[in-house]
Amino acid sequence: MKIIRLFNQITRPYKQALRISLLLCFAAFLAACTREIPSRPNILFAIADDWGWPHAGVYGDPVVRTPAFDRVANEGILFNYAFVTSPSCTPSRNSILTGQYHWRLGPGASLWSTLDPSTPVYPLIMQKEGYYVGHYRKSWGPGKLDGWEEHPAGKDYEGGFGEFMSQRPENTPFCFWLGSSDPHRGYDEGSGQRSGMDLPAIRLFECFPHDSVVRSDVADYYFEVQRFDSDLAAAIRLLEESGELENTLIVVTGDNGMPFPRCKANLYDGGTRVPLAIRWGSGIRRPGRTSDDFISLVDLAPTFLELAGIEIPEVMTGHSLVPLLKQKKEGIPGKGDRSFVITGKERHVPGQEGTMSGYPCRAIRTHDYLYIRNFKPDLWPAGTPNYLEAEIPYCWLGDCDNGPTKTDMTENRDLDEHHRYLWNLAFGKRPAEELYDCRRDPGQMVNLADDPEYADVKKDLAGQLTEQLRLTGDPRVTGQESLLEGFPYYGHGPRHPTWKPETQN
Repeated sequence: MKIIRLFNQITRPYKQALRISLLLCFAAFLAACTREIPSRPNILFAIADDWGWPHAGVYGDPVVRTPAFDRVANEGILFNYAFVTSPSCTPSRNSILTGQYHWRLGPGASLWSTLDPSTPVYPLIMQKEGYYVGHYRKSWGPGKLDGWEEHPAGKDYEGGFGEFMSQRPENTPFCFWLGSSDPHRGYDEGSGQRSGMDLPAIRLFECFPHDSVVRSDVADYYFEVQRFDSDLAAAIRLLEESGELENTLIVVTGDNGMPFPRCKANLYDGGTRVPLAIRWGSGIRRPGRTSDDFISLVDLAPTFLELAGIEIPEVMTGHSLVPLLKQKKEGIPGKGDRSFVITGKERHVPGQEGTMSGYPCRAIRTHDYLYIRNFKPDLWPAGTPNYLEAEIPYCWLGDCDNGPTKTDMTENRDLDEHHRYLWNLAFGKRPAEELYDCRRDPGQMVNLADDPEYADVKKDLAGQLTEQLRLTGDPRVTGQESLLEGFPYYGHGPRHPTWKPETQN
């Protein structure tokens, strides 16, 4: 016993030192863990209205100037193949908010519609989990929000992002929807040229006549793209001044393609392909890179929720982009095949004759091909040109917004064979199937659906599209088309220039 007491006396100081050392090591471990677990990121989602790809400086456009978007891309990730689910405002925004393809949303699949208030939307989900949520200007819609106790995008801050940030509780993560009506029509005609844009340098799509009227119209569109970019720049400055920039996920995109013939309200790239850049400080591995993987904006809602540590509702069909943001090597881990996207359209403007229906169609886009399935090829894809016979009186080519390019193409339709060809591409009736070789024909001008050389390609893509539509519960392929028809339309439509209110029936 004496030996034991003697041993304890000798070793007591060492044991105490050992205990202190272990406590210090444990404290250091806890501190390290705390440093490695970042706070929940803020979300700034900036979305333009009718801004299509590739109209940004970082994409190589020689005329339009988008320094704020370019900065987000250069300090984050630039996506070359980002697509909306539908080339129409309301369904596109519904898909973003809900993380679901629009064909799953009943009336929410169409323009100027509504949305079932029982549908989960990411802003309100995040609000319940402690995020400070709000929006500015155009977010959901257009349409009517019947039955909603709160706006799907959160409280409307009429004073913009600055007002939102000034009212945000301290140390509270936020989620803000920065909306805009730019570059939606109408335009101040000639604004682009007056601002000093080099009109001859504008790269026009092949589906447009290459004349001065169209160039000036595109310049006016560019002018409003630049105005949206200045709003984005102001929001980024505010984040820098508040010290929130590095822990804020900034996502910048558009809700569909440019408001021109064969673009918006069409399933060609001009209608469904949009700019997309994402910045998140050190949260993005290898910033400054570009991605050629296919991204659908339906993927944004599950991305935001995962980053916030919130469970993703099972009804969401999108796949989170978080693995892509954090990946160290090429290729995307996780769920979702990013070698293709699927898109679709239900009713945009009810511009047909004798019916309030739209022009339903679906598409699958790969790097090599675009395949389109038109479900009602007997109807006019852009609405009837016979405006006196339209169901909405004087509704003229209703799926195409009025503007100088639309008028120019119509007035010069019979000028020569080339102008007739372009008019028919934009407004003429289309076959049940379309197939385009995007490598050889990036403008998607030549339909190869009946070419025997492409028969196997068409068959494979048609089968793949049908499979994906079934997996996502599309009523158009499950024999439940009525679930997408007959809903009220709360808007109006482009009228023929001869229309006057007193001429309406």
